Amino acid sequence: MEILKSPDELKNFLELARGTIGFVPTMGALHEGHVSLFRKAKKDSDICIASIYVNPTQFDDPQDLNRYPNAIQNDQELMRANGVDSAFFPTYHQLYPDDYTYQVAERIFSKELCGKTRQGHFTGVLTVLMKLFLMIRPDKVFLGEKDYQQLELVKGMVNAFHMGIEIVGCPTIRESDGLAMSSRNKNLTPSQRQEAPKFFELLSKRGDDSQISEELVKCGFEVDYVVSRKDRRYGAVTLGSNGNKVRLIDNVVLR
Repeated sequence: MEILKSPDELKNFLELARGTIGFVPTMGALHEGHVSLFRKAKKDSDICIASIYVNPTQFDDPQDLNRYPNAIQNDQELMRANGVDSAFFPTYHQLYPDDYTYQVAERIFSKELCGKTRQGHFTGVLTVLMKLFLMIRPDKVFLGEKDYQQLELVKGMVNAFHMGIEIVGCPTIRESDGLAMSSRNKNLTPSQRQEAPKFFELLSKRGDDSQISEELVKCGFEVDYVVSRKDRRYGAVTLGSNGNKVRLIDNVVLR
């Protein structure tokens, strides 16, 4: 696995690359959900490129950014062992030479669900992904369905700007108790980790959104939203107090 630490190193790697490119963008603190994306990208592409970059422009809370898990050594081992051909580790100034003056914004769906309470979140996501897509020029990009709103917005951006990239949504990978795998799960205390699976359990339950929301509150969750949209129910909750608040998001298909 080649480690690329600058746009010039990435450019040199791409000039020598032959075949289709599958790209997996991540923020690190990798887990089996990311591993499933690497394996899918390697299976469906000739070359698998993954990036690790904790993108500050998508965080509306500086404390959340500061608490984001970091496990770079473990991340590199997981990437190397699961088919990643090159790992790209850009810096803020390499990605934002304009200091975030230019932005990519969606005006409708990005204002709902997570975007309703996390101002500017999806503008940060779409802007950094647009930059990475233009630098890497992948044929396919592999994203997890846990962040389904993000997946839909990225598909919309690629279509709107005629980018010619196939966005591949991959199934959510869950723990044995149903909790969706997430880098932020590492911030859960042991007691919070025991409570967290109730989120998926209740989100999957029959009933209207308000009933599910009320049951989550009774179980100790602070509910941001529970919303059914088309064939899917979306939810976002917070566990813990100010000392250790952890935000969880998930979604389930309504059957």
